This record gives sequence, C-alpha cells and structure tokens, in this order.
Amino acid sequence: MSSHSCGHIPSALGVILRTTDKIVWANEFEPIELTCLIESISTNNPRIEWKKIKDGIPSYVYFQNKIAGDLENRAQLREPANILIFNTTRSDTAEYRCEVAAIDDQRDFDEILISLAVRVKPVVPRCSVPEAVTVGTSTELRCLENEGFPAPQYRWFHNNEELPQDPKNSPRFVNFSYTINPDTGSLKFRRVRKEDAGEYYCQAKNDAGHAQCPTQVMEVYDVDIIGIVLKCLGGVSVVIILMAFLCSIRRMCLQYKCHNENHYNWPTQNNGVEYADADEVNKIGKEMIHLFPSISIVLYIYIYI
Repeated sequence: MSSHSCGHIPSALGVILRTTDKIVWANEFEPIELTCLIESISTNNPRIEWKKIKDGIPSYVYFQNKIAGDLENRAQLREPANILIFNTTRSDTAEYRCEVAAIDDQRDFDEILISLAVRVKPVVPRCSVPEAVTVGTSTELRCLENEGFPAPQYRWFHNNEELPQDPKNSPRFVNFSYTINPDTGSLKFRRVRKEDAGEYYCQAKNDAGHAQCPTQVMEVYDVDIIGIVLKCLGGVSVVIILMAFLCSIRRMCLQYKCHNENHYNWPTQNNGVEYADADEVNKIGKEMIHLFPSISIVLYIYIYI
C-alpha cells in the first residue's frame, strides 16, 4: 500500500510547520516573538507569508519578503519564519497565520494559527469617596478603570493599609461591616463607624501592572441631635410668624371693608369694643383651617430640606 493511500506523507517529501505556543500573551510596549518553525522541507527558498486576522478579516503583515501593514517598522522576520514584534500595542491583539509554500515538496503548503493577546496596564482609576457621612448610616465608595486588559481586579486601602476582602477573616478588621467587590471596585459600608473615618484610595491591578487613584478623605460625624432640635424649633417659629402675618392681613382687609361699606354700620356696644359679625368670624376661621396644610408643607420643607 502506498503512502498516499494510508494518508501519510514522509516528512522529507513535504513542508511541516509547528509553533512553541499557539496562544501567546504579551505586555503592551514589550517585545514578543511569534514562532513558526519549519520541521521539514525540501524547497530551498519557500514562500513565507504572515497574515493578521482581526474580526475575521485577514490582512498581510509579511508579504513579498518584507514587513507590511500594522507591523511595518515595528517587526522583523527571524529565521526560519518567526516574527519578532519590537513593541506590541493593544491593537496587535488578533490571530496570526503563518503560511509556507514549498513548490519542490510533494506537500507544498502548510500553515499554523497563533493567537496573540496583548495585556494592557490599567490607567489611574476614577474613585468616588464621600467627603462626610453620619455614624450608623450606609455608604458606598466606588472605583472604576476601563483601559486595562484583562479587566483589572480592585483593592481598597484605608490609611495606607489594605482592606481584606472579608473582614471576618482578619482579627484587625473583624468589627468592620463592609463588603468589597473586586470585580466592580465597590466598597460598601452597612453601618459606618467613627473608626471608618480616614484616608482611602483604590488600586486597579492586572497581569500587566497596576495603578491607583489619589488619596481621598472621608469624615464620619455623630448624629447632630441638637441641630435637629433647633431646626424643629425654628420650623415652629416659622409657622407662628406665618400665622401672625396672615391674621394681620385679614384684620387689615376687614378694616378696609368696613371703611368702604358706607351703607352698613357696625353696632357699637356700651363698653366701646367693636365686634365682627359671627358669620364673618366663622368664615375667617374656616379659611385659616384651609391654610394649615400649606403651613404643614412649609414646616416639612424647612425641617428636611
């Protein structure tokens, strides 16, 4: 039985390629070599080509014995068919296909596919730390970075000391009531304590490196009972002043009405005291009652806004 019928071609009769790594990781701005090793070949001057496949679209990076495309002036071909990239960038993340054609070989063509992923160091993350919170309340500190690849993990530091992800596992932080999400950069306090006050910063880290945001200070205050009481008393004062003002306006309106209605005279009592009509008094009382919802709204806004 011939070698063709059993599906095997002796290596001396055909070109065969291999690579040391089909999946390659590199750090941005550092060199990396993609290996395309020729295990066997008979042709003296085979045609070597490299193609970059990005989003399913191929383009030449080595063609007609010179570097082209995205790698022009940033790479070189090294014997036998390797490509050395001097300084990789995030745009180099793609699949690369090495193709070798040997016209004098019975198996005159072979190719190998290599996947290159370029790690990108995180940039300075954006951190959000509240300036002041009240004891016993809940609050959240946020940290976000969207340049790093792979996506970074987040760590939080309090007064230059790293906060463990689970405070219960650390004797020093066992009384702390917070949770850290290392994937999203969130630091949540269920009930803030006075001890939680201090300086905070966040660090974003992946295999390419790390970066951290500037330190920010969070202050923690006790509940201001005296301030709340004074505010409530101030609200009551506002209501009293408002009611006195409305009553003054009503009296002025009644006096003006009495002065202009010449056809009607108020009865004068022996003691010289003037009395308003009972229906008019009832009407004023009802209008004052209708004003109370508005006064309540004013009081609410004063106290809570």
